[in-house]
Amino acid sequence: MRNWYMDYLAPTSVEEAVGALAAQPDARVFAGATDLIPQIRAGRPEPGLLIDLKRIDRCTTVTKTDTGWVVGAATPTSRLTEDPDFSSTLPGLSEAAGLIGSDQIQNRSSLGGNLCNASPAADSVPAMLVNEVRAVVAGGNGTRTLPVGDITTGPGKTSLADDEFIVEFEIDAPPPNTGDAYLRMIPRTEMDIAVVGAGAQITLDADGNCAAARIALGAVAPTALRVADAEAALVGNPINDDTLAAVAAAASAACNPIDDKRGTIAYRKQVAGVLAKRAVKLAADRAAGTNANGAH
Repeated sequence: MRNWYMDYLAPTSVEEAVGALAAQPDARVFAGATDLIPQIRAGRPEPGLLIDLKRIDRCTTVTKTDTGWVVGAATPTSRLTEDPDFSSTLPGLSEAAGLIGSDQIQNRSSLGGNLCNASPAADSVPAMLVNEVRAVVAGGNGTRTLPVGDITTGPGKTSLADDEFIVEFEIDAPPPNTGDAYLRMIPRTEMDIAVVGAGAQITLDADGNCAAARIALGAVAPTALRVADAEAALVGNPINDDTLAAVAAAASAACNPIDDKRGTIAYRKQVAGVLAKRAVKLAADRAAGTNANGAH
């Protein structure tokens, strides 16, 4: 029977939220509720207590530091896409954040929510993976920091303990001559779930060859994944047709997708290769357009 009397709490500190989670085992935090509310309406188990992170300043603050950025896990994604400094420095991550729902949804949606909902098709996750974003996690045993790639363990599942939640993300500023990109394929023109998503971060050397590469795919496996073979095909080489073909082949080979109404296994593998090489090319073009300080 549906419980229409769930308790609601809007703590103003991380400590208050941790205490509430510890006190009520069936409590659940949310950083925007853009996934949580539809899931409850669809019949998912209802928590006894909903804990809203939007009132905690640390969870909703965007701070530029000497080494990069600290982004609160519940910060509306519209704050990121509308920040010219963030968007020019990390255009791929900004663009991925801007693909989470409609303009209205983006005033509630967040990187923390998009990650912890643990959808294999989450748009922000490949972009965070290629930027090696770190998650600061709070819980009953204190605070720990871990790579974003260690958070999701499968569809709808995370590595977080029941009394833990993500407070903020640490994002390093990219090195000079570096660009990132995120691309996705959807059946409709907007507001749809990715059939395949591809993120890339590319650093170029003085000769225009690839000095470092990170490539990640979404919606083609139980979790978003880095593609080490595609990265290895690029490093030390020019970004040309041959290396891009190797990237496409490695990306397709790394896929472990499913057949569903949105696409077949063969289709997703093909699209993954195409998107991966396009994302690499776009990231490399952006890297070539940066100055020595990494600014575009």
